[in-house]
Amino acid sequence: MISVKLPDGSLREVEDGSTYGDVAAAIGSRLARDAAIAVANGQEVDLSAAVGDGDEVSIVTYNSELGLKTLRHSAAHILAQAVLELWPAATFAIGPPIEDGFYYDFDLGDGTTFSDGDLERIEEKMREIIAADQPFVRTVVDPSEAKVLMRDHQYKLEIIAEVASGQRKSDFVAEASGNEVSFYRNSDTFIDMCVGPHIASTSKLQHFKLMRFSGSYWRGDETGPSLQRIYGTAWATKSQLEEHLHRLEEAAKRDHRKLGTELDLFSFPSELGGGLAVWHPKGSAIRNLMDNYSRQRHEDADYELVYTPHLANAELFSKSGHLDFYADGMYPPMEMDNGTYYPKPMNCPMHVLIYKSSQRSYRQLPLRLFELGTVYRYERAGTIHGLMRTRGFTQDDSHIFVSQEGLAEELASLLNFVLDVLGDFGFTDFQAKLSTRPEGKSVGGDDIWDHATESLRAALTEANLDFKIDEGGGAFYGPKIDVDVKDAIGRSWQLSTIQVDFNLPERFDLEYISQGGERKRPVMVHRALMGSVERFFGVLVEHYAGNFPLWLAPVQVSILPVAQAHSEYAFEVASQLEKSGYRVSVDTASDPLGKRIRNAKGQKHPYVLVVGDDDVAAKTVGVNPRGGDVERDVPVEKFIATLDSTRQGD
Repeated sequence: MISVKLPDGSLREVEDGSTYGDVAAAIGSRLARDAAIAVANGQEVDLSAAVGDGDEVSIVTYNSELGLKTLRHSAAHILAQAVLELWPAATFAIGPPIEDGFYYDFDLGDGTTFSDGDLERIEEKMREIIAADQPFVRTVVDPSEAKVLMRDHQYKLEIIAEVASGQRKSDFVAEASGNEVSFYRNSDTFIDMCVGPHIASTSKLQHFKLMRFSGSYWRGDETGPSLQRIYGTAWATKSQLEEHLHRLEEAAKRDHRKLGTELDLFSFPSELGGGLAVWHPKGSAIRNLMDNYSRQRHEDADYELVYTPHLANAELFSKSGHLDFYADGMYPPMEMDNGTYYPKPMNCPMHVLIYKSSQRSYRQLPLRLFELGTVYRYERAGTIHGLMRTRGFTQDDSHIFVSQEGLAEELASLLNFVLDVLGDFGFTDFQAKLSTRPEGKSVGGDDIWDHATESLRAALTEANLDFKIDEGGGAFYGPKIDVDVKDAIGRSWQLSTIQVDFNLPERFDLEYISQGGERKRPVMVHRALMGSVERFFGVLVEHYAGNFPLWLAPVQVSILPVAQAHSEYAFEVASQLEKSGYRVSVDTASDPLGKRIRNAKGQKHPYVLVVGDDDVAAKTVGVNPRGGDVERDVPVEKFIATLDSTRQGD
């Protein structure tokens, strides 16, 4: 007999030669049924792997995040097997698990693409493979033998070559690792290269659905080979799958690209090039409200408003380190008669120059600089997604220069500021992540890292905010907090960041004169609240499904005269509302009233007013509130009072 240590610290004896699946069965039949993989001594392993004496073992179930990841990774293998059986001339690239699902990339050969009806065929073939209850069996070979196994699959051969040369790319992490190459075979005819682990057998995958096809490029490089990608989703239970599909239906209705067109907010003209938006008057009205709100909040919080140019000399980005660490995300240089210039990918180096423009005293700290600064980053064509990922966007960018002694207090204040502003835009459900020092690649001493990390942790605790620790996930120049929000249908969006930076103050030799007359180095804090204004706007559109709260709606009140004879009174009401500070439109009686009411509701105006003979005589309106009951004969002054009350509530 040998013993293993369980997560609660207890020991469990099993026979020598037992597997981790046997350990799960020894603990309980339900755990054995729900087990996906095991974690042994910190390493993820298959349930079929042999247990070692003294192993520290935890069993991972399908309902856990790691269990679902494993299930989805295994689903990708089953998808690949199905496609290669249906298209024998095809080859495959990579197929990782992703959030809520999985995908696999294929090259069908001769320019062939998937067509309508193929998803159903592939799903049917996958269910045949699942019904066959094929076990996932792991083997490990050296690179030379791996090349023989994958001799007909060019993309796998490229991965093997890079693994053998020590040049493994990050997108191959799930494919191969180290000098040995592992494979998983689940039939006599199908084998795939993978580090694993995987579910015990194909029959464990029951609740899945293939979602769609898309085009892709090998490694995301649009100059490389074109591939065909299939996306799918997989869940532990039928109810989870059904809930997810319902969320997707809701998400499709809320898609900001669709609503942006329907509500006439913004567009992406092809003449501009990919990833560049133009804002229409209604979208600009909302953005202007957001910008003005942001400026006012920052002024009230003692930030100094600054402006910086859209491009800078290459020497600045060389000194800041962006040319070393961020060149792939920058647009190409422009050669001028007085040097080389780049469109700026970030505002921070220029804010550093503002700080450095004069001698600073401890009395000026913390110095808080704020800018609605537009930046430009080259995103590959396949990654562009509406306003969520663009090539030109505006950051509500703040950089705070603070002493080490004042860092903890400033970080606590910053986090409260972030949460308060997000709350004003209607977000109430937050989740944070604290990213700590990366192992072996960071600047700054232990003391300053420990102080900054503990200050961030204290700020999260003081704000009573749930958070996770991302060990080693910080940047090389400092730890950070990321704040996620959940929208109206439960999706998480990473919006705000508070990042401590020890690097730029050192690179630019920033100083301040302390109370004792000494020259000291300040700490720099990057703080993006909305992050990208464009992306934040897209999230708002989807969160509200276009039904913006009264204070953000581009048209707050739409007035519809019943007939042409009531138009003059409609404009009188509009004038009263506008004098009270409301945004109003009047839709005159050229179309039938019913059609105009439908149009106004389709534009999601918070209030639609209808005025007819009785209203003209009594100075009233008929109020049709969005999502509420119609109320007739409402005095105009009373309606304005209702608006004032609602606006204050917003």
